[in-house]
Amino acid sequence: MKYPFLDVGFTYRTLKDDLDAAYHGVMDSSMYIGGDAVANFEQEFATYCRAKHCVGVGNGLDALVLTLRAYGIGEGDEVIVPANTFIATWLGVAQTGATPVPVDADPFTMNIDLALVADAITPRTRAIMPVHLYGQPTASDGLRALAKKHDLKIIEDAAQAHGGRDGNRRVGQLGDVAGFSFYPGKNLGAFGDGGAIVTDDGDLAQSIRMLGNYGAQVKYQHDEVGYNSRLDPLQAAMLSVKLRKLDEWSARRSEIADIYLSALNGAPGLTLPGVGEGLQSAWHLFVVRAPDREALQAALAERGVATAMHYPIANHKSGAFVEDFGDMSFPVTEEICRTCLSLPIGPHLSVEQAHEIAQHVNDAVRSIA
Repeated sequence: MKYPFLDVGFTYRTLKDDLDAAYHGVMDSSMYIGGDAVANFEQEFATYCRAKHCVGVGNGLDALVLTLRAYGIGEGDEVIVPANTFIATWLGVAQTGATPVPVDADPFTMNIDLALVADAITPRTRAIMPVHLYGQPTASDGLRALAKKHDLKIIEDAAQAHGGRDGNRRVGQLGDVAGFSFYPGKNLGAFGDGGAIVTDDGDLAQSIRMLGNYGAQVKYQHDEVGYNSRLDPLQAAMLSVKLRKLDEWSARRSEIADIYLSALNGAPGLTLPGVGEGLQSAWHLFVVRAPDREALQAALAERGVATAMHYPIANHKSGAFVEDFGDMSFPVTEEICRTCLSLPIGPHLSVEQAHEIAQHVNDAVRSIA
């Protein structure tokens, strides 16, 4: 039997009639930029995140860049980021002219090590950008207290964590503002690129919306050097349909994660992902660590289990940043990058398939031990 790592077509097959109706609604409206579809989704997603405002943008990277720009962060400023994250986090900072300041990962959660953040703050620090990596929320209480002490903004990179929680607070209300991605493989994925920013700050939301609309609030009156970054109405309409299923699909992800955590506990040489106390992961990815990752991946492929690597090259070792950061050492991040392997997870899998995958992982681990 084959166990696909990801099946982005599952959501269309599951919601075909409603998605087709949403598509035709936009096409029949002849409103192909902005319009009701975008406004409706922005309101719905803000409500889902328990935030006052949502601004749809072109993609998750733009969500970070526009937010930083709206805060006036740029040349000469520093933004604290995790060393262990997808490169878009660092790119968002670098594209404003500011400097990303990396902090190593916590070996348990694989998110930014909160115990190391205070030491990374300098007089040039303007913001902290925690990433809820793999869907695991970064604990927010201590971070908010630290940010308040130093008058810093907390900008959540929530690209992978739609619906995650810290206690009773959803991701998107753990800091001052949060940027989301709707890339097709995300828990809430579009059928193309898309992104959004959520915040309770109305002035910030207005500034972001202006920057994403060529720097204009009024047509032909361009007050800032802006961008063209707007959520497409077709994507917005279909995201509205899929948003109604997000919690149900998240529950399936959690169920699969619980099966893996139970069945793989004690598998020789395998390190399982940890979730901090009081946190509820969105389980965008289920990332294990294995000393001989390539051998494990090959053994699972022989058993029909597809896997992936997120992310095998640390940002400070990538060509984009190696000149400025390549001599730095982030040992936990480097170990994660060397050993990480993502198992299949998502609503496209049944509970029975999750049990079967877990058995295959146990067999594969023992076969290479």
